[in-house]
Amino acid sequence: MSAGKRATLPIHLAVAAASISLVGLAACGDDDSSTNTASGGESSTTTEAPVIDPGDGGNYQPKIDPTAFVDVIDNPYLPFPTGASWTYDGIEDGEPEHVDVTVTPQRKEIMGISATVVRDTVTVKGEVVEDTYDWYAQDRDGNVWYLGEDSTEFENGKAVGTKGSWEAGVDGALPGIVMQAHPEVGQAYRQEYYAGEAEDLAEVTRLDATESVPFGDFDQLLVIKEWNPLEPDVVEEKYFASGVGLVLEVKTRGGEGRSELIDHTPGG
Repeated sequence: MSAGKRATLPIHLAVAAASISLVGLAACGDDDSSTNTASGGESSTTTEAPVIDPGDGGNYQPKIDPTAFVDVIDNPYLPFPTGASWTYDGIEDGEPEHVDVTVTPQRKEIMGISATVVRDTVTVKGEVVEDTYDWYAQDRDGNVWYLGEDSTEFENGKAVGTKGSWEAGVDGALPGIVMQAHPEVGQAYRQEYYAGEAEDLAEVTRLDATESVPFGDFDQLLVIKEWNPLEPDVVEEKYFASGVGLVLEVKTRGGEGRSELIDHTPGG
């Protein structure tokens, strides 16, 4: 999405004591508050049965209270202390890919929330092809919310586009939960919502996976399946280790893709 011509969304900012509420329940039917806060529904962009159905029938209206958020992101499956970094190597549709992720000291105010800025840089054959600043914030219940991204694509060292960029509260875009405070198998939820641009959905599938990557051997991994109705043929699985974060990403449908953690600095 172009960075220009954005209009502020007149979204209601709730002032109730509860941090977040919205219509509908997650697919698992759990009444846990972290599940309910992230519920969503089948996107209108596809008429086929959704791979992931968060269960709100398409009526996604999170109500955000900025005072319900904290400054530190310390969810064990997605810890983002300042200075932390992760390095990944992998293959994307037959092409070697290198990814560097760093938690910067920068902050960005979004919908009245002070968000943590995380930089994600993708390199192919020594050249940067994508450079993204992602915005995250944790509520006091421990859920980590995704508030948008500023992404730039490059070709031959020159910026060629900002496709996929969006900001919660702008032009109808809405935040979503990227990591639950208490993941449970069957939880399904929206990670973001900007119609036609950013519609990622997630579902918790396992809590006990075992995998080996160059950085180390892990068990008791949280596995989250991700699907986007804008790319209905693609399904991915992400593996998270408590105290570390994302250690492995595998494309399970729609092409070849695998990215493994090769180095990590805790930061903080």
